[in-house]
Amino acid sequence: MRIQIAARHCEIPDAIRARAEAYLQKMLRYEPRLSAAELVFDMQAHLKQVEAVISVDREEPLVARAEGVEFRDAVDKLADRLRRRLRRRREQRRERQVPRPSQAS
Repeated sequence: MRIQIAARHCEIPDAIRARAEAYLQKMLRYEPRLSAAELVFDMQAHLKQVEAVISVDREEPLVARAEGVEFRDAVDKLADRLRRRLRRRREQRRERQVPRPSQAS
């Protein structure tokens, strides 16, 4: 998966950058068709914001935003939101699938 990180009006510490990349790599267990992720770190006034655009092959991209007092908090919230959305998408896809003939008996 290709990960692109951008910063607006701020500097991102290497520890936060590594934490965000690790979280995005873990998202592959929920959706193996993830092809790219774009993270944008932004700082406005006293709030730190993180936005992610996750590209999934043959599907609409996922967009999620989170904000917090520190970038670490915002990245944690963002990872939770993405995890929930990817898990929900996978469950909905499984519910719509027709059972295999060997399972129907």
